[in-house]
Amino acid sequence: MDISPRVLRYFMAVAEELHFGRAATRLYIAQPSLSHQIRKLEEALGTPLFVRSSRQVQLTAAGRTLAREAPRALAALEHAVQLTRLAGAGIATTIRLGYTPVTGFDTLTALLDALREDHPDLMVDAREFFSAEISERLRAGDLDIGLALSPQPLAGVGGEILREEPVSALLSTRHRLADTPRIPVPALREETLLLFPRHLAPAYYDGIVAACHEAGFSPAICAFEEPPVNAMLARLAGGREVGLAPASFAEYTAKAGAGIIVRDLVDPPILAELSMLWPMNEPSPAIASVLATARQCAEHNKWLRNPARSA
Repeated sequence: MDISPRVLRYFMAVAEELHFGRAATRLYIAQPSLSHQIRKLEEALGTPLFVRSSRQVQLTAAGRTLAREAPRALAALEHAVQLTRLAGAGIATTIRLGYTPVTGFDTLTALLDALREDHPDLMVDAREFFSAEISERLRAGDLDIGLALSPQPLAGVGGEILREEPVSALLSTRHRLADTPRIPVPALREETLLLFPRHLAPAYYDGIVAACHEAGFSPAICAFEEPPVNAMLARLAGGREVGLAPASFAEYTAKAGAGIIVRDLVDPPILAELSMLWPMNEPSPAIASVLATARQCAEHNKWLRNPARSA
């Protein structure tokens, strides 16, 4: 005999009522049928579950064990069924989301809040990686969704721009440019710039170098890896170097370090692009739901200067 959820529910009714007549009434079935089902359950388990007498029904030791474990088994089964149905509808599953450090303090928070509101049953496993690594992990099947800074195109990985924001300058209040509210890029000619190493975000790195070349100089660059906030703050504290980062990340970093300020970059302004990435060979309804929420989040927060560019 296979032990079905229906039979376990029959057992639980008898275990709670300790009376076959009341349990049968509660279950809307005939008492003989209920007694037959319980006997078959006991035969399948190879042990009596109840001690029956003309006056009362009591649980055996085995019956007490099943009464303790059956609700857990039923709840687990119901949960599995619910998640399966919701996942098929693109409403709920576990999504492995990889994000680059610069998105973890503003963009990611806003997106997770929107996902909790739109899909309260969605489980998000968020992990931090650098941009170049996110695309590779998506293609390898290690991630379902990625948030990457200016990612390079990669076969098998789809993507669209989720957020555009200016690159800002971070510097010590003791720096010679601290009193300049809008720093022209040519003013960085004599400065050492703090950036992520090129291999971690090639397109972003190259965009900054290209802006410096447009301004007539080749920048002196000091690359730092992780942890990004602590590394940048430690270098900026000396008062001689200038950190360059997307505006939202720059604002967070400045708040984290005493004596650090944020300044706009102009002439020319430099734009950072954050993209949403996904594996093209996995047209999951859940991924489609995340993408739809991300687009709505971008529209609500006005993250795109020109929304048509994201398509």
